[in-house]
Amino acid sequence: MKDILHELENRRAPARHGGGHPRIDPQHAKGKLTARERVELLLDEGSFEEFDMFVAHRCTDFGMAAERPAGDGVVTGWGTVNGRQVYVFSQDFTVMGGSVSETHAAKICKIMDMAIQNGAPVIGLNDSGGARIQEGVASLAAYGEVFQRNILASGVIPQISVIMGPCAGGAVYSPAMTDFIFMVRDSSYMFVTGPDVVKTVTNEVVTAEELGGASTHTRKSSVADGAFENDVEALIEVRRLVDYLPLNNQAKPPVRPFFDDPGRLEPSLDTLVPDNPNTPYDMKELILKVGDEGDFYEIQADFAKNIITGFIRLEGRTVGVVANQPMVLAGCLDIDASRKAARFVRFCDAFEIPILTFVDVPGFLPGTGQEYNGIIKHGAKLLFAYGEATVPKVTVLTRKTYGGAYVVMSSKHLRGDFNYAWPTAEVAVMGAKGAVEILYRSELGDADKIGARTKDYEDRFANPFVAAEKGFIDEVIMPQSTRKRVCRAFASLRNKKLTNPWKKHDNIPL
Repeated sequence: MKDILHELENRRAPARHGGGHPRIDPQHAKGKLTARERVELLLDEGSFEEFDMFVAHRCTDFGMAAERPAGDGVVTGWGTVNGRQVYVFSQDFTVMGGSVSETHAAKICKIMDMAIQNGAPVIGLNDSGGARIQEGVASLAAYGEVFQRNILASGVIPQISVIMGPCAGGAVYSPAMTDFIFMVRDSSYMFVTGPDVVKTVTNEVVTAEELGGASTHTRKSSVADGAFENDVEALIEVRRLVDYLPLNNQAKPPVRPFFDDPGRLEPSLDTLVPDNPNTPYDMKELILKVGDEGDFYEIQADFAKNIITGFIRLEGRTVGVVANQPMVLAGCLDIDASRKAARFVRFCDAFEIPILTFVDVPGFLPGTGQEYNGIIKHGAKLLFAYGEATVPKVTVLTRKTYGGAYVVMSSKHLRGDFNYAWPTAEVAVMGAKGAVEILYRSELGDADKIGARTKDYEDRFANPFVAAEKGFIDEVIMPQSTRKRVCRAFASLRNKKLTNPWKKHDNIPL
C-alpha cells in the first residue's frame, strides 16, 4: 500500500512542477506567476479541487510521443472565492508554451460543462502560444469545442477571462465571447494576426504591444474591460468582481453585510450641479455618494469616458450603474458610449442585476464621423438593451435630457420602474437656443426678441415639472435624498416580475 501511495506522490510532483525550473524561472523573471500560483492566489486558501492532473496529449507526429507532460499545459478544477463556488482553468506557459491541443481543450470543456450544469461562474486565466501546430486541424477543432461552450454558457453563468500572457489567432475568440476580459499591462496581448503577418500583408510596422496590448484594448478597441499592473493585482480585482455577481442566471446577486445607513442624506449633492448649465461636474461623485460605503467597481473605465458603467451595492445588494459623464463630451451619447452601455445593460438583465441610471445628456454626438460609422444602429443597441430589460430599473435625471437621448436613457417609455428628477433637471426636445432658432426663424435678426423667446422657452421647459405633469417623471426629489429614495425604490421592486413575449431570441441591431 505504501508503495502505491508513494507512486502517487511521485506522479503528482512533476505534474505540479509544470515545465520545471528552466522554464518557470524566466516566467518569474518577467514578473509573471505560474499557472498554479495564479490559481492559488485567485481562490480561497485550500479550496482548489483539481481535475485531470495526469491527462497527456495523444499526438505522435513530429516526435511528440517522446514528450507527454502530465496535465498537458493547463490546470483545471473548481474552488471558492469568498466561499462561493467557481470553476477555473489556468493555462501553463511553461509547458509547451501553453499551446492548445485536443486534450488541453477537452480539459477546459469538461469544467465548462460542469460549470453550466452546476450553475457556477467560469474564470479562464489565459497564457498560451495558441494552437499546437503539431496536432494540425485537431487543435483547431478543439478550439471550436471551447467556443461552443462559451456560446452555450453565455447568459447562463458569468464568464470571466484574464489575459496574462499571449493570446493570438483563433484563441482570442473564446475570451471575446465571455462577459468580462481583463489584461495585465506590459505582459499580455491579444490579436488575430501578429505583427509579422501584419507587416507582410499590409507593410505596417507595429509592435505586439501597440497592436494588441492592454492600452490598445482598454482605450481604443474596447475588447478589454480593464487592465492591471501585474498578475497579483489582476487576480485580486477578479475576486472583487466575483463578489458582485450572481452564480448563475437563476440565482440572485449576493447580499453582503453593509454598514451604511440606507436613509443617509448627502447635503453636498444639493450643490453638485453648477448654476451655469454649460459647466461640467463629475458624475462619479454622485455614484460614490449613493453607493454603500462609497464602493464602486467600474467597468471599461478607460473607454468611452462620456458614459460610466459599473457596480455598486445598495443595502448590501448588487446594482448595475449606467451614468452620463458631463466631464467628457458634455455627456453626449456617441457610438462608443452606446455600445459600451448597451453591453453592460444586457449583462445586468441576463443575470437579474437591477439597473440604476443617472442621466445628464444633451443628445447624440453630431457629425459625419458618427453618421458614417452608424450612430443610428449603435444608438439603437442601447435603446434596445434598455427596452428589453425586465430587471428593476430606477432612473435619476440630474440636469438635462434632450431629444432621442431622453428616451434611450431608461425613460418611463422603456418601462422604467421609478423615474426621478432633481429640481435642476429639464426634459425637452432640444436646448432652448436651438429650439428658438427653429421656432422663430423669422426673428433671428432681432437679438432682443430672440433673447426674450429663449428666456420664455427656458421658463417653460428648463425644469422637470412639464414631464412630471404628464407622468413621465414619478417624483421630483431633493438631490441630498437620492440614496434614500433609490434604496427604497429598489427595495420595493425586489419581487418584480415582468416577462417579454416568447421568442427564440431577439434580433438586436448588431
